[in-house]
Amino acid sequence: MDAFFASAEQASKPSLRGKAVVVGGLGPRGVVATASYEARVFGVHSAMPMAQARRLAPNAAYLVPRFAFYRAISEQVMGLLRALSPLVEPLSLDEAFVDLEAGGAAWDDASARLAGSRLRADIREVTGLTGSVGLAACKMLAKIASEQAKPDGLVVIEPGTERALLGPLSVRTLPGVGPATGDHLRRAGIHTVDEIAEAGEDELVRLLGKAHGHALYAMALARDERPVVAERETKSVSVEDTYDVDIHDRVRVGLEVQRLADRCVRRLRGAGLSGRTIVLKVRRYDFSTLTRSETLRGPTDDPGVVREAAARLLDSVDTTGGVRLLGVGVSGLADYTQEDLFAQAAGEREDFAAVEDADEAPAEVPAVPVERRWASGHDVRHAEFGHGWVQGSGLGRVTVRFETPDSGPGRVRTFRVDDPGLEAADPLPLVAWRPDEPGASGEPGVGGGPSVGGESAVGGGRVRAD
Repeated sequence: MDAFFASAEQASKPSLRGKAVVVGGLGPRGVVATASYEARVFGVHSAMPMAQARRLAPNAAYLVPRFAFYRAISEQVMGLLRALSPLVEPLSLDEAFVDLEAGGAAWDDASARLAGSRLRADIREVTGLTGSVGLAACKMLAKIASEQAKPDGLVVIEPGTERALLGPLSVRTLPGVGPATGDHLRRAGIHTVDEIAEAGEDELVRLLGKAHGHALYAMALARDERPVVAERETKSVSVEDTYDVDIHDRVRVGLEVQRLADRCVRRLRGAGLSGRTIVLKVRRYDFSTLTRSETLRGPTDDPGVVREAAARLLDSVDTTGGVRLLGVGVSGLADYTQEDLFAQAAGEREDFAAVEDADEAPAEVPAVPVERRWASGHDVRHAEFGHGWVQGSGLGRVTVRFETPDSGPGRVRTFRVDDPGLEAADPLPLVAWRPDEPGASGEPGVGGGPSVGGESAVGGGRVRAD
């Protein structure tokens, strides 16, 4: 998917179409999750510190992620992929490998290209968003092709052309070559994929170690025998928060751990899972990270049990000096619960579904009054003005733009943060919008992507799309 989070926000918010949009953590320590193509013109990119992004693109719209919204769109896209083949390997919410041959969607050059083209059209019709497709005979090349296809394009790498295509590319193009490995290779005088192949396997093993050296040499020769794996077993469910200012108050740390435990259980239950091992993660003021875990007698999805275990784990951690990140996770997953574990929870079992807000304090700890927080970009509804989204808040005020995916740009109004007529709302379904519509982007590059290797697509061997 192309600039997935940002594109979803633009489709949801007519006033942002064709404008720079940056999605990520908005605090001083926040990082960019996704930047729209309009924001990338200014040099903004994912994983960049948000403070740097604001300096580069001060007039962009900065929004807090809405992961439940993105996940719903992702499920629609993954459904389209599974209609093509039983072998679909999701890598994230917005990316997956598909073995087209396994599903009978491609058996020669023409059918492979047709399957990719139809997929792009179906994604656009169902979600209103664009995706880019890479077609090749192995996963590594399909991934590279999909990157070259962005935005909104399709690239095919024909068998027999792989080495010529890879040769002049940067070593960073290959999977597993990050900044550290790239710098190590650069210091050895290796800058391109061709130079990796020329260095030889023995030299790469000497530079990078046996496993990494062998793997990198094979990729430089366009060899990738990894199959598309249809199911990836979920090993753990976790949530974590990074705080804008270090937390020094031990009571506040405890309350945050309890809140994270509740969020983790909500996610656990949403997946229909339970787990035996409770994990606490603490990153302290000096960036040192500690993890503590406790394994229960059997799997549970009870919030009281998870909160109590997380609290016990916190007792073993020294938070003197401050805490910058906290996380709670559950592993050892199962699809059932062990009823006798419920007795471990203090008090009676609460109706967990009634806890709708992450800011609400757990039942076992004293509730602390908190100011209603309105996250930028999140959905709201006003009794008089209808559906809208938060443009920003501060100094006791919240500014809302009232518009829907199919309404056109809407009006802006400001309210007190405690206005009784204003409440959080669920996202509305997207509608298809196109770059040539009013309010949409007219940026070049949004249209058919390049094609490598002329009209001939993939022939022979397994056909995979990324």
